[in-house]
Amino acid sequence: MSERPAIVQIIESTESDVQTRVVITLGWSDEEFHGESVGSSSPTSRPRLVGEATLRAVEAVTSDRLQLSLAAVATTDLGVGQVAMAQVLMVGDPEPLVGSSLVRSDDEAAATVRAVLDALNRRIATVL
Repeated sequence: MSERPAIVQIIESTESDVQTRVVITLGWSDEEFHGESVGSSSPTSRPRLVGEATLRAVEAVTSDRLQLSLAAVATTDLGVGQVAMAQVLMVGDPEPLVGSSLVRSDDEAAATVRAVLDALNRRIATVL
């Protein structure tokens, strides 16, 4: 059994010319938890949709004991690679939580999920 939720699946589907749905599935304690986000199909909106869907999945893992919002998400060049970064806000905590992850093999979505999880890992452990 993993101590922390792990990525099981990332599904992105275009629902119309202007709308995309992202579903993130996290595994923890031999169960799967899903989070979903729907929004603009614009490529610049994709990281936010992935981040928000990840937060919904984390809330499901914690049986909604954490109330989360995505303050910011971005991918930037760093040295010879790229890094995904996420800033998460948690109800009841005045300090923003920050996480990052290296983008591997041009998989920005997975790196964004890992960055969100990185920001939350210590907080998740306190409620699981």
